[in-house]
Amino acid sequence: MPDWWGGVAWNDPAGDAMWRADETSLLPAPPLQPTGIVTADPRLPDEWWTALNASLDVLAVHRTTRVATPDTVVISQAHVTEVVRTAFGASVDTAISTWTSAHADLHWTNVTAHPFCLFDWEDWGRAPRGLDAASLWSSSLGVPALADRVRRERRRDLDSRDGKIMMLFCCAKIVGPHAHPADPRLAGARAESARLVTELQQG
Repeated sequence: MPDWWGGVAWNDPAGDAMWRADETSLLPAPPLQPTGIVTADPRLPDEWWTALNASLDVLAVHRTTRVATPDTVVISQAHVTEVVRTAFGASVDTAISTWTSAHADLHWTNVTAHPFCLFDWEDWGRAPRGLDAASLWSSSLGVPALADRVRRERRRDLDSRDGKIMMLFCCAKIVGPHAHPADPRLAGARAESARLVTELQQG
């Protein structure tokens, strides 16, 4: 991650918004996907995946009292349940058993390729196990080979029950009430959601 040197935050006088600016060291390379959703396999080398895995594994065991805020929303059991039920009804038990430290905004816009660097840390904190892996996986669903690679690399998290709930949570944001018909992840998210619901119902 970049070195952090300082930051400032301020509120809208009406209380409708908050801004934050951070001063950090320069990134070692441009973002892997500067804007939008990844639509082609970046064909990252094994060394990149090794660095990603090492970073996420060390982060997961880091102790903090911060609570993660993916999409600027404080994550909680109630929030996970609400997001999943809005998209898929109440047919799945969404109870989370393990919470770890997470980046909480892990997608292809917040990583560099050569060398690996993970940036944009303002949302990090405690979150359900598998949130980071599920976030990167779901952001890859428009490129099935890339999504499969993420799933293989992070299978220890994603094969856990909590990991599957996080995958369904991330899919819910793609296929839910605000789904965009042109989203290249949509078909994959719908197919994966059906699989996940079945697996979670079976225990």
